[in-house]
Amino acid sequence: MGSHTYGHGVSLLDGWLPLTIEIVAIVLLALVIARRSRRWWLLWIPVSVGVGALTVWAAYEYWSSEGMSSDPAPQLLWCWIGALGAAVALVVVGARRTQWWRRVASVLSVVAVLSAAALSVNQWVGYFPTVQEAWVQVTAGPLPDQIDNSTLAADRHTVQTTGKVVSIDTGSARSDFAHRTEYVYLPPAWFAGPTPPTLPVVMMISGEFNTPADWMRTGHAVQIIDVYARTHHGQAPILVFPDVGGSFNNDTECVNGPRGNVATHLTDEVRPAVISQFHASPAAANWGVVGWSMGGTCAVDLATMHPDEFTSFEDIAGDAAPNSGTTSQTVSRLFGGSTTADASFDPATVMARHGRYTGVSGWFDESSGGRRGPGGPGQHRGHRPGQGGRGQGKWGQGQGGTGLGGRDGGGHITPGSELTAARTLCADGEKVGITCSIHLQSGGHTWQFAEQAFIDALPTMAAEIGVPDAGPVAATTTHAPSGSVPSAPPASVNAMSAPSSSPPV
Repeated sequence: MGSHTYGHGVSLLDGWLPLTIEIVAIVLLALVIARRSRRWWLLWIPVSVGVGALTVWAAYEYWSSEGMSSDPAPQLLWCWIGALGAAVALVVVGARRTQWWRRVASVLSVVAVLSAAALSVNQWVGYFPTVQEAWVQVTAGPLPDQIDNSTLAADRHTVQTTGKVVSIDTGSARSDFAHRTEYVYLPPAWFAGPTPPTLPVVMMISGEFNTPADWMRTGHAVQIIDVYARTHHGQAPILVFPDVGGSFNNDTECVNGPRGNVATHLTDEVRPAVISQFHASPAAANWGVVGWSMGGTCAVDLATMHPDEFTSFEDIAGDAAPNSGTTSQTVSRLFGGSTTADASFDPATVMARHGRYTGVSGWFDESSGGRRGPGGPGQHRGHRPGQGGRGQGKWGQGQGGTGLGGRDGGGHITPGSELTAARTLCADGEKVGITCSIHLQSGGHTWQFAEQAFIDALPTMAAEIGVPDAGPVAATTTHAPSGSVPSAPPASVNAMSAPSSSPPV
């Protein structure tokens, strides 16, 4: 990423390190097969290639059956998966009657190819922008602004230059959902008086593969909200980062079902805990929810199913409804085969059954396709001058410093894509009184895309949920590179203003 404000370090998305690992993998594979006998080439090389092809087929079938992505994976990823299968086969068939250095090269080639494949996945989704950020996350290092809960009392009635992140005990008595540690961000204004002010709240929900800390570590939500608070006299919403998976690869779609009663956990445990423990506002008008990918679907569901608890939502590249594969797979996996339960979490069905809404608003942020590049007159919101990011075509290929994109990455907007879902949900919402808009930005289905979308929507959501001193979106705007915000904007400039005067879609 290079210029990423929060991701200083050795890039895992582009630059010398990924290229070096790929070159090493190729060289090691070449050493393994170099100067072999004719019989070896006629017998074992075809066998190894066949194993590689079978590996690709198996991986593709599993990927498709699990509904992990609405867009094809990059071609390079499938190449590395095939190379991994072939490398493992070469280790097995070459283990006997060969030089020791070739056996060592065979084992090392498996490690190198596996690393190249993992890097390809990471480049696709942008999960670990740099080596340093990957290390902090893998080793469970401290979160940005994190403090121990025991110090909260001592910080009361003080002037804070940044917000603070603490853990929260939400319990599971009502949902029986075994969740991981969850977190809350408290803005500087929360500490200013002898007692906590009654502040609005935004619930932040991650994607399908997730931890509660993802929005803070990879989405840089804490740094973003700190900049907002700094330009609004310390005022900002409380952010809550709940667990919606229970484990990294448990795709719950925030519903109640065999994978966990997550909907109940969010509404009946997380929300009340934030209100009671941090004196947050209980009013629905002061609660918003932001979701990325699967979390975007969750955001729409929460607002449409519970308008008495949430009145503002941002759906960043979510689906039209909870999705875990085909329709039959989704009903089986998420709802235990109950079509009634499935319908109860389908936003279009929920809105039609509910009837007229009052005071509910939605912001959809989707990919416009193509490369990130200089903004200009007539572009939609979300474009930034000089972004220099990475767009993607059909196979997610491109150049630049952000992830390639795993879903709806641009260049080929087709029926069933996230943009189509947003248009349908927005139209359905407007029929029943939900105010909504669709905003486009370049780039793929990556964490960098989600980060920029949160930056763009934050001023509007803050005003909608009643953040003190939020005010209207300022007419003067400081433009920033994609995935970053100004570190020290002039006092007269609202650094978090919407980036373009052009209307939403």
